[in-house]
Amino acid sequence: MATTACSPPLSFTAAISASQSATPSSKRFLPRPYRPLRPRPRLRAGSLKEWREFEDAVESKDLSRALRFLQSVEPAYYPEAPASAGTQVALPGPPGRDWEVLDACIDADDMRLVGRAYQFLSDRGVLANFGKCKNIVLEGPREVTPTILKEMTGLEAAKLAPKKWGLSGNSPYVLATFFGGVSFLLTQGVDVRPNLAAILGLATADALFLGGTCAAQISCFWPPYKRRILVHEAGHLLTAYLMGCPIRGVILDPFVALRMGIQGQAGTQFWDAKMEKGLGEGHLSSTAFDRYCMILFAGIAAEALVYGEAEGGENDENLFRSLCILLNPPLSVAQMANRARWSVMQSYNLLKWHKKAHRAAVKALEGGHSLSVVIRRIEEAISSDR
Repeated sequence: MATTACSPPLSFTAAISASQSATPSSKRFLPRPYRPLRPRPRLRAGSLKEWREFEDAVESKDLSRALRFLQSVEPAYYPEAPASAGTQVALPGPPGRDWEVLDACIDADDMRLVGRAYQFLSDRGVLANFGKCKNIVLEGPREVTPTILKEMTGLEAAKLAPKKWGLSGNSPYVLATFFGGVSFLLTQGVDVRPNLAAILGLATADALFLGGTCAAQISCFWPPYKRRILVHEAGHLLTAYLMGCPIRGVILDPFVALRMGIQGQAGTQFWDAKMEKGLGEGHLSSTAFDRYCMILFAGIAAEALVYGEAEGGENDENLFRSLCILLNPPLSVAQMANRARWSVMQSYNLLKWHKKAHRAAVKALEGGHSLSVVIRRIEEAISSDR
């Protein structure tokens, strides 16, 4: 860390001798009245070392230790307070260091600890927009038909539903190109059937045992596909943040997602305390369920907002159906469809109102930035949009 060198202040005795050296004949050049310079507070020698310990805690993903350190330091200097030359103060750290505690959330096993980290930053005024839209689930109509959905979003209901493979926009062209290429090779006397059988066998094994992780990893090298994933996950992240649900992390690597037990090629992990409490007690409030569904369908809504239709989100729909079955009483098929339309409509409009923040989140994820940087970009975008 660079330090700024300062010249030593003029001593009191030197100022007195300078004023006494003036001769009577030079009274018109009156000496300036002496004002003692305010001494600069000396930083405690161990404070910089302690902040290095905070960096180590964040780097090792030790959320408990990083949060405990932040709770032990003052949030800011108080320059108006009197200080003497011997005063020692603790170093509150450079601006923006508090955000870095969010980077330690990814390996936290206790989601309540993640929630305390977000609450701590909110209390300090760092996360000004965290939970700003948590009451939005109380607004709007509850019965959403396909006609109402089109009136509110401008899109057909089919555009706001994930596509099965082979039915999405580019899939027919990919299949036609594949079979056309195989036919051409066969007409040229190149027998690709043994290799083709091996490839299909590997693809089947990947789908059955790894959930398509290998195929997803290969697909991520295609820029348009990779960006669509970022748009999808940024929708989950931004909606969860605005709804006041702490985000543990955004997983974009299929193999990391597989290791963490995430279904699909990527995932955004968030936590809802009221949702967890309601499920544990066997009584889930409508507000908590609405909030959870909005976050769940936010990825589909984000794709539809940016591209005009959604392709991903099949795993989100499956998770939604499995949760609806666990309710007491469980939702009927018609009720599930209405709740899905309501949720995707609410998420679509929420992201539309915060389109600039969503673009900032996508750009930060695309740049490979950490969670703290992504959330900081969201805060900056919302503040600049007022």
